[in-house]
Amino acid sequence: MTGRTARADQAGATRELILGAAERLFAERGVHAVSNRQVSEAAGQGNNAAVGYHFGTKADLVRAIMRKHAAPIEEIRARLVDRAGDSGDVRVWVDCLVRPVTEHLGDLDGPTWYARFCAQVMTDPAMHDIMLEESLTSPTLRRALDALNRRLSGLPPEVRTERGAMARELILHTCAERERALAEGAPTPRATWHDAACGLVDALIGLWLAPVTRTP
Repeated sequence: MTGRTARADQAGATRELILGAAERLFAERGVHAVSNRQVSEAAGQGNNAAVGYHFGTKADLVRAIMRKHAAPIEEIRARLVDRAGDSGDVRVWVDCLVRPVTEHLGDLDGPTWYARFCAQVMTDPAMHDIMLEESLTSPTLRRALDALNRRLSGLPPEVRTERGAMARELILHTCAERERALAEGAPTPRATWHDAACGLVDALIGLWLAPVTRTP
């Protein structure tokens, strides 16, 4: 039993090293540009097949990184959604989309890589759908989006879809750019992740509530 426990602990530690190395390399270089061999080497693994042994394909590795962060993000969003109740305030539901991500990033020890990792995944044609699929498995995200859409029922469905895609890109790339600036010691418009979330929520409310131009 002790031997099996020790091996399981060692395997768990190796998986964490691989996840951390892969997240950093994918964030810096893009998913397609990084090989499993490079991830293994960055994780300090002498066996270059370690990534495949512990995770399978590169797509499986990307999913594992996302799921590692999904649990704490889900916990934060569940708290916000429960607090929101049946609020009719658009800001409350936009908060539920933005603050779980920014709060999680603020809770991590710096430098962080997750926002830039997500941005790279979303711009990789082979991985883009994985991120969307993984995101939609979140029950609290679906609740928040459904509630927001009910508050925006005056928008034509195609406009809501269009602005939803714009909102997703704005959240993703604003967080990634702030994360990059923090890692490089560059100045940022807002002092904290909390303040950055305030600015992002303000911008998204403007996006959602903007007038719709009717084309002939």
